[in-house]
Amino acid sequence: MFGTDATAIGDGGWDAVLFDMDGTLVDSEKLWDIALGEAAERLGGRLSRDARERMLGSHTEATLRVLFDDVGIEPTPGLRADVARWLETRMGELLSSELPWLPGAREALVDVRRAGVPTALVTSTVRTLADLALVSIGRQNFDVTVCGDEVDGRNKPHPEPYLRAARKLGVDPARCLAIEDSPTGVAAASAAGCTVVVVPGELPVDPGDRRVFVESLVGLRLVR
Repeated sequence: MFGTDATAIGDGGWDAVLFDMDGTLVDSEKLWDIALGEAAERLGGRLSRDARERMLGSHTEATLRVLFDDVGIEPTPGLRADVARWLETRMGELLSSELPWLPGAREALVDVRRAGVPTALVTSTVRTLADLALVSIGRQNFDVTVCGDEVDGRNKPHPEPYLRAARKLGVDPARCLAIEDSPTGVAAASAAGCTVVVVPGELPVDPGDRRVFVESLVGLRLVR
């Protein structure tokens, strides 16, 4: 079921499964496309494809740095704060609607929960927005959640988000399976010592040790 890379998964006896959110479980990156494009227009510019790609998997501060650089503005602290508030409000509006699951994601999550394996949501999205998304995804599907504003600035690709999730669950990161889609997220999970299932995202991910590449989560048994 895992193709030629099945041996990297092992026997499926994981201590925990750690899920990224945007672009992995739900198709929320398109909502970020809308909000970030509108933010660029409000600043008098147009968001380039290159800039949007550099934002994928990033936390808010990194995203804002790319945004201002892309539209050619050196922001004052006040302007940066204003744009951050506007972006959070706009994304809150967009995330309040029913979020579309990515193929096989809901089933994979349900499968892990039924097996009794602990789960975590590990996202670069800030807590206020992640909580809105969890209305659709289901807060009850995760034993712990780690958000982008809860890691003391050590955001993906730093391993801290995944290390923190493992600590909160009381498990060894080396005994965890992480599900990711972006180079930034995969780098974070790998640096934490997790085995990573890589689902297709908007940017290619380099091969590496303990990385398993799949076409989607459809029909995938993450645990046994």
